[in-house]
Amino acid sequence: MNSLNIPTDFGPDSGGRVKGLTIIKPIVYGNIAQSFGKKREEDGHTHQWKVYVKPYQNEDMSLYVKKVHFKLHESYANPNRIVTKPPYEITETGWGEFEVVIKIYFHDPTERPVTCYHILKLFQSPIVGGELSTAPMDPKTGLVSESYEEIVFQEPTQLMQHFLVSVQPLTNEVYTHNTNFELKKEKSLSNITEVREKVKNEINILKDKLKVARETIAKFKAELSKIQKLPGT
Repeated sequence: MNSLNIPTDFGPDSGGRVKGLTIIKPIVYGNIAQSFGKKREEDGHTHQWKVYVKPYQNEDMSLYVKKVHFKLHESYANPNRIVTKPPYEITETGWGEFEVVIKIYFHDPTERPVTCYHILKLFQSPIVGGELSTAPMDPKTGLVSESYEEIVFQEPTQLMQHFLVSVQPLTNEVYTHNTNFELKKEKSLSNITEVREKVKNEINILKDKLKVARETIAKFKAELSKIQKLPGT
């Protein structure tokens, strides 16, 4: 525990949670896959892949993350893989896509583990909604399929608060991701705005149609009333 630089005394209320405090830690999880170009003779595998969890920001997660459990397909020898220090990743080979269950445990045992589910991607996905669901294939990097997520620590203990605010940079070099999540965020917000405007316009059109329908009904009722008042009717 000393390697984590943990203070020896948090006071009499250290076991309690810090009321009203919320700390958010953004992460990225996913996989990179490289094709062999053909099936490997000994096992029929077609790709080498790496599945991972990493911080979105340039910070060393090991101060608050105790271990990461990767649950692979049952066909792999020892499908349960545990990684206790960065980089939190598993490299393997295979031929098929499957769901990887990623469970993140924290040094403070009172914090529940966080579970992420990722579909391991080996092949370029078809176009969905005008965009590829995975990043375009890079000859050097390979196929990248990753997601952005935020771990929300709601009213953590004083001990966990110390871990979360004491993180150090992971690297002194430029820290980047294979996916431009800021661009994806901008596109998503733009799409949401566009859809809202479209829905708003459609609602206005329906309102206009409803107004015309009500006026038409009122007109027919008035005409019917006149007919009913005529002599002999």
